[in-house]
Amino acid sequence: MRAADIEKLVSVSRPAVAPDGSFAVYATSRPDVAANRAVGQLWRIDLPGGAPRRLTRGIADRAPRLSPDGTVVAFLRGDAKGSAQIHVVPALGGEPVQVTDAPLGVSSFVFSPDGGAFAYLALVPEKGRYGTVDGLGAASESPRRVTGLRWHANGLGYTLDRPSHVFVVPVPDAAGEPFYAPAPRVAAEGEEPPTPRVVPAEATALTSGAVWHDLLAFTPDGTEVITSPSPIVDERIDLRSRLVAVRVDGGGEREVLGLDAGYAIDEVVASPDGALFVLGHTLGDSHVDFIAPGVALGLVDEGSVRLLTDPDALDLGEPGSAITLAGDDVLVQNRTRGRVELVRVTRAGVTSVLLADAEVTGVGADAAGARVIAAIAAPDTFGALVEIDGDGDPRRIVDLGGELRASGVVTPVETQIAARDGYPVHGWVAVPEGDGPFPVILQIHGGPFAQYGVHVFDETQVLVDAGYAVVYCNPRGSAGYGRAHGRSIRQAMGTVDFTDVIDFLEAALAADARLDGTRLGVQGGSYGGYLTAWVIAHDHRFAGAIVERGFLDPEAFVGTSDIGSFFGQEYVGTDPALVASQSPAAVAHQVRTPTLVLHSELDFRCPLEQATRYYLSLRTAGVDAEMLIFPGENHELTRAGQPRHRVERFDAVLDWWRRVLPTD
Repeated sequence: MRAADIEKLVSVSRPAVAPDGSFAVYATSRPDVAANRAVGQLWRIDLPGGAPRRLTRGIADRAPRLSPDGTVVAFLRGDAKGSAQIHVVPALGGEPVQVTDAPLGVSSFVFSPDGGAFAYLALVPEKGRYGTVDGLGAASESPRRVTGLRWHANGLGYTLDRPSHVFVVPVPDAAGEPFYAPAPRVAAEGEEPPTPRVVPAEATALTSGAVWHDLLAFTPDGTEVITSPSPIVDERIDLRSRLVAVRVDGGGEREVLGLDAGYAIDEVVASPDGALFVLGHTLGDSHVDFIAPGVALGLVDEGSVRLLTDPDALDLGEPGSAITLAGDDVLVQNRTRGRVELVRVTRAGVTSVLLADAEVTGVGADAAGARVIAAIAAPDTFGALVEIDGDGDPRRIVDLGGELRASGVVTPVETQIAARDGYPVHGWVAVPEGDGPFPVILQIHGGPFAQYGVHVFDETQVLVDAGYAVVYCNPRGSAGYGRAHGRSIRQAMGTVDFTDVIDFLEAALAADARLDGTRLGVQGGSYGGYLTAWVIAHDHRFAGAIVERGFLDPEAFVGTSDIGSFFGQEYVGTDPALVASQSPAAVAHQVRTPTLVLHSELDFRCPLEQATRYYLSLRTAGVDAEMLIFPGENHELTRAGQPRHRVERFDAVLDWWRRVLPTD
C-alpha cells in the first residue's frame, strides 16, 4: 500500500435496517486527494441477497437513520456553507429535502417514536461570532472572557461561546410537494400577499443558556427528550454526567440520573417499553478518575444504574460505541485483544458473542428480528457489512476492500511473548515479501488506553510497502486486556509500558531472521509519541525516531491542553518529583537519536507547545532533530486530516526513514 492508496480506505457507517428486515441503508466514506476531503454517499441493499445501489449523490452524505416505519431515510449533508444539516429522502430513492438550517450545523439527531419529528443537537453561536454578522471575521470579533476551567476542545476550538443545545423539528413529507417561493410582485389593493405553496417547518429550541448538552434519546411516548447537560463555566473539574428529560411541549425538565449516581455516560437509548439503557462508567471519589474506566452496560432505575455487564470482564469503551436494540436485548461492542466483538446482552445480564474474529467498528450494528447487520473492519478490508443469521454465522454482504487488497496488503503475524517479568505481551509483526534482512520500525499506539487491532492499518502498510518490517504491540496501559492491565501505568508511565515494547521488539528480532536487529527505528503518536520520546532517552540503539503529536511535557500540558486540567493529574500525578520522573521533557537532554518531531498547528489535545519545547530541547542537546508542522490540522491528522496533508505526512515519514534508516 502506497501513501496515495489512502483513497482506497473506504469505511462503512453504522447500518440502518428496515423494521421488517427487508433492506438496510448505510453510508460509505473515503479520503479523496483531489477533492482534499472525505467523500461518500448513502447506499441501499435489499435483504437477503441484494446488490448495493447508490441512494444519494451528495459529496459527503453520512449518518443514515431510518424512520420507525422504514419509509424515510434521514441523514446529514453539508449545506452551501459546509455545515451539516438533516436531510430526508424516500427509502426507495428520490430528491433529498433539507430539514434544518442550523448556523453551525447539526452534530447528531434521532427520530421520534412516531416518526413525526426529529430531536437534534446543534451549536448555538454567541451573537457577533462565527459568521453571525456578515463581514465580521474571526480576527475582528470581541475578546472572549474565560472564567471556567474547560473552554476549548480539540477539533472544535472555543466551546464557551457556542454551547450545544437541543432542538426539535417536524419531519417533512419526503415524497410530498416541494417548497416553492412566490415570485416577487406587487399585491393588488386589499389582496393578501402571496405565500409559498409549502412553508418549511421552524425548529424549536428545547434548551438554552450557558449549558452544554450531549446525548439524545426520545422517551417511548415521544413527549420528552433525554439529554445530558453540563455547565459551560465549571468551578472544578467533574466528569460525572446528569441525565434529564426535557418536555417537547416546553413544559420543563425532570432529572433522570443525578450527579450523585457517580457515572460518566457515553450513550443512552430508550426501548419501546421504557427501559433506559446506558453505556457508562464510575469515576471514583475524585470524579475525574477516567483511566481504564471499565465502561459497562446498565439500566437506569430510580436514579441509579443497575449494571448488566461486568466492567472487569467486558470493555465496552470503544470510541463511538453504540447501543443497538434487538428485541428485548441489546447489542454492544467489547474490546478484547485487538478485536472488537459484537455482544448480545439480555436484561438479566446474560451475554453471548455474535461476532468475534473481526473488529466491529465503533459505529456498531443494527437489528430487525433475527437479522443483525454489523459494520466491521478486518485484516483484508477497511470496511464491510456482515449479516449474522440466527445461528450467529457471519456472512459478508458488502465488502469495500477490493481495491485496497489489489494495491498490496500484508497480513501481520499475531504473536504473544513473555516480558522480562513474565507478563504476557500481545502484538503483531508485519514483514515485507522476501528473505530480508529488513530494517525494523517499532511502532507505538496512542491512548494510552487504546489498542492496536486486527484491521488494515495504513500507517503499518505504507512502511511495509517501503521495505520496513514493523513490530507493534499492546503494552501495559493499553485497552482490551482488562482494567488492571490498563491501570498498571497510572502514575507510573515509562515503566512497564517501556519494558513491554522493548521486550516485544527483542522477542520479534530473535524469532525471525528476516528482521535486522542492527537497523532499528521507533515511532509513535500521542501517547505513542510520549513513549517514543521516553524510549530514545533511555535506549540508544535506534538509528532514528519520529515523535508525533506527543504528550511530552506534563507540566506545560496542564495549562494548554483541552484535557490538561485532569489528564495529567490522573496519569502522572501532581507531585513535582513524581511528574518529573515520568516526563520526556525532563530527560530530553539524554537523547542521542536523530529525531523528527511531527505536530499539527491546531492540536488542542497535545498542543503545539509540546512539540516546540521538546524540539528546542533536542537541538540544545546537540541532537540531529527536525520539526514538521501541519497548518490547519488538529490531533486527528493521521485519521481524519485533509487527504493531501495525510499523503504529505507519509511522504515526510518515508523521506525521514530513507535518510536515517535506509532499506537495501
